[in-house]
Amino acid sequence: MHKYERIIYWSDADQKFLVEVPELSGCMADGATAAEALENVEVVISEWIETAKELGREIPEAKGKLMYA
Repeated sequence: MHKYERIIYWSDADQKFLVEVPELSGCMADGATAAEALENVEVVISEWIETAKELGREIPEAKGKLMYA
């Protein structure tokens, strides 16, 4: 499991759970259930990192929780 922060929420427009990874620009996934969306985002994070490496782009270091309430 990657250590990047994930934000998960329900989308009425998509009728699915969405998961965003704020530290990886444009990295997100969806799923019919919250658990499925979280599983899917692990694959997407791996693919995001692999693509960034292939393109010679910087891969942000995971910082954990980005905001405090």
